[in-house]
Amino acid sequence: MSAALYGPGGFFVSGPGPAAHFRTSVHASPVFSTCLSRLLLAVDTALGHPSRFDVVDIGAGRGELLRSLSVAVGVSGEPTRSGRSGLIPPRAGSPETLTTTAAARTSPSGPASAGSLSTVPVPLAERVRLVAVEKAPRPDDLPVEIEWVEEIPDGVTGLLVATEWLDNVPLDLAAYSPGGWHYLVVDPATGEESTGDPVCAEDADWLDRWWSSTEGDGTGATTAGFRAARPAEGSSLTARSRSGRPEPPTGARAEIGRTRDEAWAAAVAHLDRGLALTVDYGHLRGGRPIDGSLTGYRGGRQVPPVPDGSCDVTAHVAMDSVASAGERVARCAYTLVSQREGLRALGADGGRPPLSLASRDPAGYLRALAAASAVAELTDPAGLGGHWWLLQPVGVALDPLMAR
Repeated sequence: MSAALYGPGGFFVSGPGPAAHFRTSVHASPVFSTCLSRLLLAVDTALGHPSRFDVVDIGAGRGELLRSLSVAVGVSGEPTRSGRSGLIPPRAGSPETLTTTAAARTSPSGPASAGSLSTVPVPLAERVRLVAVEKAPRPDDLPVEIEWVEEIPDGVTGLLVATEWLDNVPLDLAAYSPGGWHYLVVDPATGEESTGDPVCAEDADWLDRWWSSTEGDGTGATTAGFRAARPAEGSSLTARSRSGRPEPPTGARAEIGRTRDEAWAAAVAHLDRGLALTVDYGHLRGGRPIDGSLTGYRGGRQVPPVPDGSCDVTAHVAMDSVASAGERVARCAYTLVSQREGLRALGADGGRPPLSLASRDPAGYLRALAAASAVAELTDPAGLGGHWWLLQPVGVALDPLMAR
């Protein structure tokens, strides 16, 4: 999987990039980046408007998200305003744009108020550092304001974001037999699978702790996420594992998420202060897919996950396991919600415009209707809205994201 995705000629390091093969929230609508801009503002405020505010995008594709955010913060083009593009109007006291009053800067002129110095606003555009982390070569048309690196930088202060990155962190697969879990071995040329050695002790411990599908309805079905999983097969679960939970049925498949846990924990460790956010499709313990979720994508179509470099090879993320691993590093409570909840809390309403607008301003009505449709796609619980948002603060107190 690692060679197929990131090796020489691998899927993510060659060709036109992920946008040519599948649709993510970043590609679906600018509303997504507008909402992240609002989250960025909240983090900036919580940090006290530091002199340098980092925005680091892990698995940046061809820089689509950072291109949008660079416009939103005023680094290039005009700042994005909240407006009426399918977004809830800003609450009282919330900023209308991303130009903020930052770290105090003494005014060279003008009277100071009693006992204080006069200050002038410091735009976020003057403090922000945009960093794309990606194995692919830097795109020729990427704005110069965006840095392009292969590894996550150290000492990040600000927002670290990863959208649909963890699902492409390579992992091992296992199949269950009466003797326990065994690795699945794959022929990279044909995709043909066979049973290999028993899993190592570390992977066995991870599976025993995190891959229990017996606390749900017994099918392991999951609706979270846009890319389809393999159909789950129902079964009768009677045997007990060493943890006391019923054992999986013979032939059940598992995706060993230990490498994803380690990747996320390592990413969070690069954050000195701020917020780490990962957005991905996944599942929780008690709802694991019995037959696994490994699949492939190419040219907008779901294809067999043959790891030959010609297609995406992806599997859903065990979000609770990832969250636990990040929490051990961050030492702060995390928030785990659906994308639908996250976007709505950040202003994505998606309500239809009033019909009266159609007669007064037909063109405006059509624009508002298109914006509402885009928000509906982003928040559809059976599609992109079913993605998980894991928000992991580090060294900073943040207000709860959810405005219920």
